[in-house]
Amino acid sequence: MSELRVSEGERLRRWRLVLGGGDADGTGAELDGDDVRVDAAMGAVYDEGGQQRGRGRGSGRAGGLGASAPRVARWLGDIRTYFPKPVVQVMQRDAIERLDLRQLLLEPELLESIEPDIHLVTLLVELNHLLPDETRATARQVVARVLADLEQRLTDHTRTAVHGALARAQRARRPRPGDIDWLRTVHANLRHYQPEYRTVVPERLVGFGRRRRSLAKDVVIAVDQSGSMADSVVYASLFGAVLAQLPALRTQLIAFDTAVTDLTPVLHDPVDVLFGVQLGGGTDIAEALGYCRQIITRPTDTVLVLISDLFEGGNADLMRTRIAHLTRAGVTVLCLLALSDDGAPVHDHQAAADLAALGATVMACTPDRFPDVLADALT
Repeated sequence: MSELRVSEGERLRRWRLVLGGGDADGTGAELDGDDVRVDAAMGAVYDEGGQQRGRGRGSGRAGGLGASAPRVARWLGDIRTYFPKPVVQVMQRDAIERLDLRQLLLEPELLESIEPDIHLVTLLVELNHLLPDETRATARQVVARVLADLEQRLTDHTRTAVHGALARAQRARRPRPGDIDWLRTVHANLRHYQPEYRTVVPERLVGFGRRRRSLAKDVVIAVDQSGSMADSVVYASLFGAVLAQLPALRTQLIAFDTAVTDLTPVLHDPVDVLFGVQLGGGTDIAEALGYCRQIITRPTDTVLVLISDLFEGGNADLMRTRIAHLTRAGVTVLCLLALSDDGAPVHDHQAAADLAALGATVMACTPDRFPDVLADALT
């Protein structure tokens, strides 16, 4: 394989773009053409001190974005021109966090020009109650676009996994005589063959798994809406909407901080769900579990998905007691420390261990893996 080589001039040009220029970078390289605008777009976010750094060291960068919507709009246009979409989304997120541009997101013209991603959605949900009416409509459109992309990615997998799990669960139950699948039953009981009687004595009967008109399972999703769980709230809302469309499931979604909000009536529209939550605030998991106990009517046919980092701001002993009551009643409790793509979450390790000891399944989960995790819980 031939080794890729670049000229000395190209190498210095790249270092100049990385280091940002100035007398101390050691490259001695000068930029021209589009490189000047690329350098300015990067410097606006990543030069130390924003505006101050760009002017203070003579780098030539147009550091900082200021509190000017036109300047931000031009910057957004530049980064879309010179960087691929994933990089654009990272730079936008960094600009919002480093330069405190949240106030500018309240302007619909600027909001329309931003490349949407899940991080922008969580920010808009956080700013929900500050949005003026003319911006709220634009914000809903932005959120809907992101959720539509996520739904396309996750819906088919979710439906397939859930349908398969329900079929397996029905086959595992004791079938009526007319529903016995004798071929599967014999195959499942071959180890019980009795040579002296030349027959199989079935220990477990396997049915055809016919569709039932009644609900097969109940799924209750309880999601912590504290600020640290923002991405999880977005994905929980989306999965709640997808599961609500499956006729064999009865799906309920609640969001909680120190109070509980039942979002089940708006599950048909995940955008309405998201604009019904309020990110931030405290956390009272015990209170949420108390509400879940009230709405669970078929414990042995219910999966409770608790999505929380388990940092309990309420009564931790009561939280453990209520988890114990639920598991003893036959509820399958699945505790997700996070439902996001961000890797291992920060969580209360002791609380996680306590809930696992009480019979709950405790884990972190990515959105792509959630359908299979839920399917396992349903069987």
